[in-house]
Amino acid sequence: MKNEVVNRYLRYGILLLVGIFIGWLLFGLKEENIPAEQEETAGKPQIWTCSMHPQIKQDHPGKCPICGMDLIPLKTEDTPGEAVDPETVHLSKEAVALANIRTTIVSRSNPVKEVLLYGTIQPNERFSHSQVSHLNGRIEKLYVNSTGETIRQGQVIAGIYSPDLLNAQQELLEAKKLQSSQPALLEAAREKLRLWKLTDRQIDAIEQAGSPSPLVEIVATTSGIVTAKKVEQGDYVSTGSVLFDLTDLSSVWAVFDAYETDLPYLRLGDKLVYTLQALPGKTYSGKISFIDPVLDRTSRTAKVRVETPNPGLHLKPEMYADAMVKASLQQQAGKSIVIPKTAVLWTGKRSIVYVKQPHSDNPVFKLREIELGSSLGNAYVVLSGISEGDEIVTAGAFTIDASAQLEGKRSMMNTNEAQLVTGNKEHGTIVIQGLCPMCKERIEKAAGGVPGVSFATWDIETKELHLMYNSEETTPDEVAKIVARAGHDTDKYRADSKVYETLPDCCRYRKS
Repeated sequence: MKNEVVNRYLRYGILLLVGIFIGWLLFGLKEENIPAEQEETAGKPQIWTCSMHPQIKQDHPGKCPICGMDLIPLKTEDTPGEAVDPETVHLSKEAVALANIRTTIVSRSNPVKEVLLYGTIQPNERFSHSQVSHLNGRIEKLYVNSTGETIRQGQVIAGIYSPDLLNAQQELLEAKKLQSSQPALLEAAREKLRLWKLTDRQIDAIEQAGSPSPLVEIVATTSGIVTAKKVEQGDYVSTGSVLFDLTDLSSVWAVFDAYETDLPYLRLGDKLVYTLQALPGKTYSGKISFIDPVLDRTSRTAKVRVETPNPGLHLKPEMYADAMVKASLQQQAGKSIVIPKTAVLWTGKRSIVYVKQPHSDNPVFKLREIELGSSLGNAYVVLSGISEGDEIVTAGAFTIDASAQLEGKRSMMNTNEAQLVTGNKEHGTIVIQGLCPMCKERIEKAAGGVPGVSFATWDIETKELHLMYNSEETTPDEVAKIVARAGHDTDKYRADSKVYETLPDCCRYRKS
């Protein structure tokens, strides 16, 4: 019985040893190969960063000194056989497809700027007239009684009683009697009446009647629509008094407001196409005949005028009009580099694009700062920064920039690559008093200007200034002194009262 037990344990032991040997054969050799496969990356330390503050970089895991979030490992490029540019962003082909990133090769073209203008229809001042009285008298009859009526040239518009005209008629009749002996006297009497704008028909009627008429008709000297009525029946008028204001709308002006930034692209004779909100589907065009040389002080615009025929009187004054002028910039700069607006990330001070790097198996992109010229509606003219033949990102540039920010590389928000927080790089916190965004700007500017400080941000709510600094060059105490000199109390130093009094009212944090 004892021998059976011994034999049983012996068999179990042999089976266990065989299992260990087989496991070593299956897995031991693979483990020996792992160091060889990682030999290239073994010498590269893993960098850890904060997803919210990519400027934070450490060579060990931990928490972000600013927000307290857990640090994440920084992605590194694995491109065997290629030199890695630290400023480039590497994406996989799958990521490019999912983000719908599209690129375009830059080329030169003749830039055309579309200038949009807004304005109204106005009467043509060259076709506006005033109907005046050419003699003194009293309006006995008025045949035009309201504005908006249409008057034709030669139409009787009023009947006037004039003592002077009555005497002139009597002189005409007396000269008529002496026509045979003094024909010049009759012609002089007729000419006197003509100067008072009586027609030859009216003068002949007086001669045939043989007696002066106390009431003389006034006829219109021009045609148009009455835009203003200046007299009423029974009014006394003198020579030169305005009876009606008339406007001929057979020709009108389309007057537009052009901002001062658009004026360099507008020239006399340029073709202008416009539409009216009141007449949808119809398009009108004309050539710019006038550009006001003086800007309006309030609106900062200049008037641009186009003269348009209006035979059917469909265009009425004060109608709203929208116009477009396609101004060619070829005369100014010749063929230029033009890129879509979707390619540009604009931060207010910097304009950037992402350029796809050539000679790479995987999609690799690099930030490029550019200088923009004229805006062409949906495109920009580029003055410098990219060249013909470059392949730029025209869709999905923000996605690439977000990846660059997470990796702590140059981006639209980061002008320089953040420094690694190792060695003498330390984090510090200082409590500083302030109230408003102006305080924030002043505090961060003062702290960031201290040699050795690589990062400084102040929280308005907590009043804490977070620093990343080189301990060999400066200390938080030195930074606190500098900020106090700028007018803000710290937890250790009080700002000078004279400096504090110079701060704007919104920055006065001390309680009186």
